[in-house]
Amino acid sequence: MDDRGLAYGDGLFETILVRDGVPLLWEAHMARLERGCRVLGMPLPDSRALACLPAEAGPGLCVLKLMLTRGSGGRGYLPPDAPTPRLRWQTAAFTPRPEHWRDGVRVRHCRLRLAIQPLLAGLKHLNRLENVLARSEWSDPDLAEGLLCDSEGRLVEATCMNLIWQRNGRLETPCLDGCGVAGTLRAVLLDRLPIVEVKAGPEIAADAEAIWLVNSVQGVWPVARLDDAKGVPLANWKIGTGHRRLQAEAHALLGYPVAFAR
Repeated sequence: MDDRGLAYGDGLFETILVRDGVPLLWEAHMARLERGCRVLGMPLPDSRALACLPAEAGPGLCVLKLMLTRGSGGRGYLPPDAPTPRLRWQTAAFTPRPEHWRDGVRVRHCRLRLAIQPLLAGLKHLNRLENVLARSEWSDPDLAEGLLCDSEGRLVEATCMNLIWQRNGRLETPCLDGCGVAGTLRAVLLDRLPIVEVKAGPEIAADAEAIWLVNSVQGVWPVARLDDAKGVPLANWKIGTGHRRLQAEAHALLGYPVAFAR
């Protein structure tokens, strides 16, 4: 009960796709975890101990979730001078959503606005109340995701995925210097493709030629329809070969097939 992760969200987590005991995008996940430890002032767990964990997942496709807290101690919000981090993990079998790869998904804008905190921007820290509240805005099973803006009205991310879109033939993604989670698949795609980080309002989504939702577990979901926060349609896209190029690049990294439009 005195764990600081439980009490204050004082910690970090990683959600890693594992195929037959082999973790995907492991280096990117470890780099983000290391950066998070550096920002929070926590020692990073032993790399050899971390490297052994994916084998715990066993055969098949699984998700390995790592949770690292500052541990116990300190006085109130004041952390201990010499923290003893607590590492916990679990594995679970995973089945992706190929119909989302193939047919695309319907998304909506959320009413909730993300708070701006540059020091924590990009980190996958344990305090995710904003995402919980945003996800509670809808219960329609036909809606796959919600798009989030920050408190200044800039488009940032989806509730649990990153955003990439094409505008005037150029691939763009929101700049995450104020808030949001810098996903590992997004990071690798930024290194491999000419994707430009931009600051833009939510109206850019409806004007885009194509939009994708990406993360390192689900892969790439093309967006077929965008609604406002009240469910009014704003834009529709026909999912075709133009959507597959980005999907092919990303899915090659995750061992997923490239979907084909009907």
